[in-house]
Amino acid sequence: MYQLIDGKELAKNIRQELKKENDKLKEKGINAKLAVILVGDDSASKVYIKNKSKACNDVGIEYEEILLDSNTTMEELLQVIENLNKRDDINGILLQSPIPNGLDIQKAFEKIDYRKDVDGFNPVNVGKLTIGQDGFIPCTPYGIIKMLESYNIPIEGKNAVVIGRSNIVGKPLSQCLLRKHATVTICHSRTKNIKDITKSADILISAVGKLNMVTSDMVKDGAVVIDVGMNRNENGKLAGDVDFENVKEKASYITPVPGGVGPMTIAMLMNNVIKATKLQNGIN
Repeated sequence: MYQLIDGKELAKNIRQELKKENDKLKEKGINAKLAVILVGDDSASKVYIKNKSKACNDVGIEYEEILLDSNTTMEELLQVIENLNKRDDINGILLQSPIPNGLDIQKAFEKIDYRKDVDGFNPVNVGKLTIGQDGFIPCTPYGIIKMLESYNIPIEGKNAVVIGRSNIVGKPLSQCLLRKHATVTICHSRTKNIKDITKSADILISAVGKLNMVTSDMVKDGAVVIDVGMNRNENGKLAGDVDFENVKEKASYITPVPGGVGPMTIAMLMNNVIKATKLQNGIN
């Protein structure tokens, strides 16, 4: 019998704890503040930043939105980031992806001050994660590790298979799992005999954005299945990468979509903003 991993409830508890931390900062006259940059008018991005704004409100973090039109040049975007880097009242900076074609998102991530890089995409933070130093961990991988820990799911010594090698989820998640002493395999579009690899997984995580990518014949009995995908099914409803109804019968633990990884990603963003604020104010 599988157990559902309730990311929504877990994220709610984390936000409540972060609010207590933030209240203590406010007592010291410190106001945590997040700036979010949105370039263009991607409809999904608008939903995401609305959710981030709501989470900030719940935790008591101040929030500023910078909306740039789709004709914004790279120079203009970099100048906006530079201005935010210089502002003492801004503790965290987030550039919502995707950004319009023709703009270099990696260059933009490099421009964000690594001390305000609450998404963990600046090369300094990427490097710190890789070599095991403290820095900002990307929010989705961080949220997944927190989920596993909260449900007392062992990671050490387990075979973990990650499907997807993006810089946002797949690669940093593999590093997070390695730090927890898992044996990690990354699968991607060029992987051969993927089913043979996924069936060896004690922990199987899919982050490719492809509906029903993971079917029950790819999953070992008793595996922990984490679904990072956000897709729309034929009825227009949100669905993940995992064929949930069939895979759940084989899983020991499984995340739903929605209500699984998504809320945890935003909770970890809030965590990173509070962490950045404390570091910038010399508080451990």
